[in-house]
Amino acid sequence: MSVIICTIEPNEEQVERIRSAAPDYELLYGRDKERWLHRVQEAEIIIGWRRMFEETCLRPETKLRWVQSWSAGVDTFPLDRMAELGIHLTTTSGIHAYPISETILAMMLGFTRNLHIYARNQIAGRWVRTDPLLEMHGKTAGIIGFGAIGEETARLCKAFGMRVLGVRLSGRPSPNADEMYDVSGLDQVLAESDYVIVTLPLTRETRRMFGREQFARMKKSAMFINIGRGGLVDEQALVEALHSGEIAGAGLDVFETEPLPEDSPLWSMDNVIITPHTAGGSSLYHERAFEIALKNLRSYLQTGMPSVNLVDYVKQY
Repeated sequence: MSVIICTIEPNEEQVERIRSAAPDYELLYGRDKERWLHRVQEAEIIIGWRRMFEETCLRPETKLRWVQSWSAGVDTFPLDRMAELGIHLTTTSGIHAYPISETILAMMLGFTRNLHIYARNQIAGRWVRTDPLLEMHGKTAGIIGFGAIGEETARLCKAFGMRVLGVRLSGRPSPNADEMYDVSGLDQVLAESDYVIVTLPLTRETRRMFGREQFARMKKSAMFINIGRGGLVDEQALVEALHSGEIAGAGLDVFETEPLPEDSPLWSMDNVIITPHTAGGSSLYHERAFEIALKNLRSYLQTGMPSVNLVDYVKQY
């Protein structure tokens, strides 16, 4: 009997839905690895990849045919090896638009109304008014990466009466953007934006896409927000730009090294808001991710190919 390993903790209803969809498969599941570790080498399907699987599952004789990741990014996966072995990889892309766009807007509002400073003052018991207090209305948001997250962020920005500029590979227009560019328009977007919002995946082409040159093109009053991947940014260049006043502030959910090292200067900067890679988190996350996994499972069993969020190994997303 073929084996499905699910390293996520499904509830009873979800377990029954998996078993109903795949009655000819043995299902081993749970966060406790002792439930399934002894059978990993037999798995045809893995829902919820763990790095420990690489040595066992990525061998020439592997039975593994499909992996359903429980996240959107795939930059930590051994993509070349998985492609070589013909293993399908799918992600949970598409379920993050609401929580991540809300995190982005929270950071924007925090900087605009100095909420990050007031939070520090509250802890210290200080009644101190700060200046300047700004407004988002009438400002320009530049969104770099215009997938589902970018679209929802743009929609929310428009509700604040903002001008929205977008950058995506195709340059295809969006009803939520006033102007859309392909990558060749990045410099113009950086120069015109009051808020630069990065939602890109990490690929060979996007690694360290934002460095000294890009920060120098931004307004001194601009806020830089990165909820994509830490590897998109030259972190030392960002620290220097923040320290020198080349840009006004940064909202960061992702970092080159995670957890962010205790000695990182970003921790102590008053013009930085840090969240611990939780922008996509939500009480509804697992429910939404499970629906993608189940749809992919049904498709895989019917056609041999999962149908939702299949990773293109050439594009790396």
